[in-house]
Amino acid sequence: MEEKPEPTDQQPAQSYSDMVLRRLGRNRVAVFGLYCIAFLVLIAIAAPLLSLNQPFIWSAGEGLQFPFFRALFNRLLFENSVDILFNLLLVLGLLLGLLALPLGLLLPRPLRTKLWRSRGVVLRRVLLGVVLCFLLMSPQRFGQIPNPLFFTERALNYRERAAELRAEGKHVTAVFPLAPFGYRETNPGRNLQAPDLEHWLGTDTEGRDVFSRMLYGTRISLTIGVIAVSIYVGIGIVFGALAGYYGGRVDLWISRLIEVMICFPSFFLILTIAALIEERSIFHVMLIIGLTSWTGVARLIRAEFLKNVNLEYVQAARALGIRQDRIIFRHILPNAIAPVLVTATFGVASAILVESSLAFLGIGDLTVASWGETLNTGRTEGKLWLVLAPGLAIFFVVSIFNLVGEGLRDALDPKLDS
Repeated sequence: MEEKPEPTDQQPAQSYSDMVLRRLGRNRVAVFGLYCIAFLVLIAIAAPLLSLNQPFIWSAGEGLQFPFFRALFNRLLFENSVDILFNLLLVLGLLLGLLALPLGLLLPRPLRTKLWRSRGVVLRRVLLGVVLCFLLMSPQRFGQIPNPLFFTERALNYRERAAELRAEGKHVTAVFPLAPFGYRETNPGRNLQAPDLEHWLGTDTEGRDVFSRMLYGTRISLTIGVIAVSIYVGIGIVFGALAGYYGGRVDLWISRLIEVMICFPSFFLILTIAALIEERSIFHVMLIIGLTSWTGVARLIRAEFLKNVNLEYVQAARALGIRQDRIIFRHILPNAIAPVLVTATFGVASAILVESSLAFLGIGDLTVASWGETLNTGRTEGKLWLVLAPGLAIFFVVSIFNLVGEGLRDALDPKLDS
């Protein structure tokens, strides 16, 4: 007769990432911040569905038309490339959503399970496709050849056109987004109008709808935060890894470079560089922030590499003859990256503040709907609604990123009970 195995109280081993996620999940404030960030990303992607002067459906006696989707890639409506990127995400998201529903109903359950397990690979490929499409659509010309994907067309203000036709007694069928205004649409006859049922957050000095500009400003803030932080985290990781791994003269020169960069007040350095650029774009602002803010990440990575470089697993990798670049980026870096994740989360909030400050001072990108520009308009004109809307938005976004950063810092703390 076979003996039954005795029950054991041992729990299955958990990876470090599992423990971090479990600790982070126990922090309700951090989880709330993550949900808020996800909501902001959703708002940024779906901004045209909420505010645009192009209708989903239009009929004025000339047949049924659908101007909305064609307008999403019209450079006369969306001049900035950031809007084109988010509009690509919107269109592909809608297409994937429409495909996922019938596939979920028609595919057999084992295949649906397999697709769900490989969702990370599918998502990465979709994002890679979005980036490739964006890169193909961005340039106006390829050398001397015009880019056929760089789409420009005279944009009709369908809201005003519908009002004109109805005044003439004609029947018009039009289904508009929630707020039928473009963020660049001006109306001097309704400038500095207080919030009402038509303009929920009022208008600015040029008669532009503030609610619409706040929605599209979310795109700018999130893009600034993510791309600028990605630039300076990448630079800081490379310099810090080289300094900590090689030591000696390499560490000496890189450490001196870090000290020189730290001596300059970062915000005034950003102001100086931005002032020297004649035609500033949002990508210039991202690049400036990225190139001037990498020193903190470099010092963190250097300290972690100095701690790890003499440990047994690094000595074993060297003894096996593994290439140095592989040791640095495949063996040591994963064990040294944790503090950088916290710094990057706080850095997103800092980058959003810097961009808003540049726009507030009038040296940001004037073609985008920046919260800082609206805030400056409210200050100069003394209008409360132009101060409260962007001010509260900046405060909210910076606060939730700081809350997530604090939660991540606590979750990565090895002194906490697992």
